[in-house]
Amino acid sequence: MTHQTSATPRTIAFIGAGNMASAIFGGMIEAGYPADRIIATARSRDTLEALEQRYGVTTTQDNADAVARADVIVLGVKPQMMHDVCQALAPAVQERKPLVISVAAGITCDSLERWLGGELAIIRCMPNTPSLVGVGASGLYATSRVTDEQRALMDEMLTAVGIVEWVEEEGLLEAVTGISGSGPAYFFLFIEALEAAGIELGLDAETARRLAIQTGRGAAQMAFTSEHEPAELRRRVCSPNGTTERAINSFEGDGLREMVSRAAKASSARAAELARELDQ
Repeated sequence: MTHQTSATPRTIAFIGAGNMASAIFGGMIEAGYPADRIIATARSRDTLEALEQRYGVTTTQDNADAVARADVIVLGVKPQMMHDVCQALAPAVQERKPLVISVAAGITCDSLERWLGGELAIIRCMPNTPSLVGVGASGLYATSRVTDEQRALMDEMLTAVGIVEWVEEEGLLEAVTGISGSGPAYFFLFIEALEAAGIELGLDAETARRLAIQTGRGAAQMAFTSEHEPAELRRRVCSPNGTTERAINSFEGDGLREMVSRAAKASSARAAELARELDQ
């Protein structure tokens, strides 16, 4: 990671240093970002002391003080708390005019702009929980005031914990929610179901779970590293009239693709509902 350039603001304040925020700045530090240029805030002094000891970052319980020292702020508080937190920070934000990054689900850029006083560069980020182990997938949307240099900084921050995909319409973050934001739970459910099937077939629970988890891990790694698309990888596993083909035909006959489509659309629709609720 390259530092000390105009594309890399000197100080980044994480307002609300929960699991996702700490995963992001932890990944940044591991990739070489200087810990002394990261400020983390939380209400609990114990939480902050633990972050200081683990990462060497600067900490404070005073959000406004953190903003006053920052070129970039990352809003990581719960969506239900965002309105009050932003209104309290508005004077400091207007004086400093930092790049504002939100990782809160459902809070639109218009809402953030309004609550923080206006005329700000804002990026919305939809990360997912595998960011906690360095293999996340984040969807990003930037308002018109965000510069190319600020986009580059965001890429640096989030590629430290996974991959980054930009969307050109804010509404597409709801699609991101339906695919990658909620997606890890879909795979966990499939692992649960595969484990249960193994037990029904006579395996002990521990063996069934290890096999299911490792198989999912291996398939994902193959898909990630292969030059072939997933459909081709599937075809290569399916010998004609073999065991895998029989299983795949069962999935197809039960409408697996339609089930996944309905589930992703349901998640996306709920994301849109939450945005409307939180905006009021």
